[in-house]
Amino acid sequence: MNDLAIETSGLVKVFGGQRAVDGVDLAVPAGTVYGVLGPNGAGKTTTVRMLATLTRPDGGEARVFGHDVLREPDAVRARISLTGQYASIDEDLSGRENLVLLARLLGYRGSAARRRAAELLAVFDLEQAAGRQAKDYSGGMRRRLDIAASMLRTPDVLFLDEPTTGLDPRSRTRVWELVRMIVAQGTTVLLTTQYLEEADQLASRIAVIDGGRVIAEGTPGSLKSALGRGSVHLRLRDAAQRPQAERVLALALGTKVGKHADPVTVIARLGRPDIPPAVQASHALTELTRSGITVDDFSLGQPSLDEVFLALTAKKEVLA
Repeated sequence: MNDLAIETSGLVKVFGGQRAVDGVDLAVPAGTVYGVLGPNGAGKTTTVRMLATLTRPDGGEARVFGHDVLREPDAVRARISLTGQYASIDEDLSGRENLVLLARLLGYRGSAARRRAAELLAVFDLEQAAGRQAKDYSGGMRRRLDIAASMLRTPDVLFLDEPTTGLDPRSRTRVWELVRMIVAQGTTVLLTTQYLEEADQLASRIAVIDGGRVIAEGTPGSLKSALGRGSVHLRLRDAAQRPQAERVLALALGTKVGKHADPVTVIARLGRPDIPPAVQASHALTELTRSGITVDDFSLGQPSLDEVFLALTAKKEVLA
């Protein structure tokens, strides 16, 4: 129990008769990144707001390092920090002024506030832009400044609620680097995201939430393994051959073939648990060649988190 930073049991929140959070159980190990994955409206942000004492639960229990969020909110707030979906900085102030102001509000004296601001501007690669108004920052710079503000006092738990929404790939990668750095310093990070790649990159454990409920939980590897023995990934030379390739794969592997946004990419799960994956993949490639389909790239791998999530939510819809 002492190794858990966050634990919830049957957590519930109701809005207008609708259960936005419907009995969520979480156990977040200290000193890790714990991913809460789900689509928009799944209940991720509402769960975070309850854990951060911003929203009162309607049922269940939640503790942060043993402190109850209802009975000991001040003790919880002393150990956490929150970065929401949208930057909360003052756009008319410079990056430096934002951090100094917030540091003073947190109790730093003038010189100490300036020193701490300077440290964070350096760590978050914002030194050159420190004197510019935040309204002139790029989206990635604003997110870095927002996270820096959350670290003025190093929290035991940092809630990052969809921190990379709307960022370009380079800015997203930079935020990921910062998250890893924060955890290496001992902070526990609870990360909510709808980006499956983000959860795969950062989280040591993941809770998949849909419809206000946890529908699966585990390490990224265990979630992928639970889906099946693997999948075949193809890259075709000619996009016009994809419908035929999908039919050939479905017959060769005895499985359904999912659609992919890339018109020359085909991904199919292996459908025969009694046959070694390599044998199934070899058979599929042979059948594609016999059918005159040109394959530029062929690989056998684990299911992706995208496939895991789609399979889990499809199962939930069938059971509902």
